[in-house]
Amino acid sequence: MKIKRLGRTGLKVSELCLGTMQWGWTATEEQACRVMDAFFEAGGSFIDTADVYSRWHPGNPGGVSEEIIGRWLKSHASRHQVVLATKARGRMWEGPTGEGLSRAHLIKACEDSLTRLQTDYVDLYQAHAYDPDTPIEETLAAMDDLVHAGKVRYIGCSNYPAWRLAKALWTSEVHGLARYDSLQPHYNLAHRDEFERELMPLCEEEGLGVIPYSPLAAGFLTGKYRRDQAPESARAEGIKSRYFNERGFALIDQLDKVAAAHEATDAQIALAWLLNRAAVTAPIVGANTVEQLRETVKAVEIELSDEDIQELNKASAWQ
Repeated sequence: MKIKRLGRTGLKVSELCLGTMQWGWTATEEQACRVMDAFFEAGGSFIDTADVYSRWHPGNPGGVSEEIIGRWLKSHASRHQVVLATKARGRMWEGPTGEGLSRAHLIKACEDSLTRLQTDYVDLYQAHAYDPDTPIEETLAAMDDLVHAGKVRYIGCSNYPAWRLAKALWTSEVHGLARYDSLQPHYNLAHRDEFERELMPLCEEEGLGVIPYSPLAAGFLTGKYRRDQAPESARAEGIKSRYFNERGFALIDQLDKVAAAHEATDAQIALAWLLNRAAVTAPIVGANTVEQLRETVKAVEIELSDEDIQELNKASAWQ
């Protein structure tokens, strides 16, 4: 697996990032540890989580993914070999400071994450989504303090619209504060316009690393969903409403064609396309089992031709 620079920073990360939203939700701790072991054996080094994972699951108070990673770090890996990213913004405790990007929330949220992760710093601390109720100056000043305290190495953001990200970058420059050096957007072959329209040129111009989530469109780009076939799952209805149309199925047809030529899966081709995007640093991939991860990692070995990329771009073009 290649090692890439995160934006303009000196931080080096693997070209795939391991997402861990499913730890303690659809993957047990034993499964999670095996997947993390396999990821590092394959040359991976970059792990992404969030404090809120997976608070929506019954009986899960949040922080479970971080706790699993923390125990794994203590027993399976050397801290300096891991690039560890986490996020804050969601509700983690009751009361007026229990969610958001205020100084009051971020300082406590970071301390709590460090405790769960059993480390004294995180490499990348990210705002999970923008907070319209908190001035951007307050958020960035709090993150700047965390950087100067040595608890955070770099900061980034996720799910920010271009105008908010541009304002944040301007605020950091004007006030001499730590700036967002990465963006975690929703980006894949089936969902291109949200990132490409305004965020992509902004990230390229300002030198931000890009670590897209949902690279397989919640499973649609795996090829499991067909015109006359849809697996029964909790996410199936959302996939149907978003992607079950002629554009979506034309894209699957083209994925099938390219995958057959490379003796690969549709999922591997969808990831290979992302890996070929100049703006992308490391797509975030998930897996519940070692077998799933090994299939996913094969995407880094696929070399798409210019014609492959042109045909995929054509089939997934947005207006």
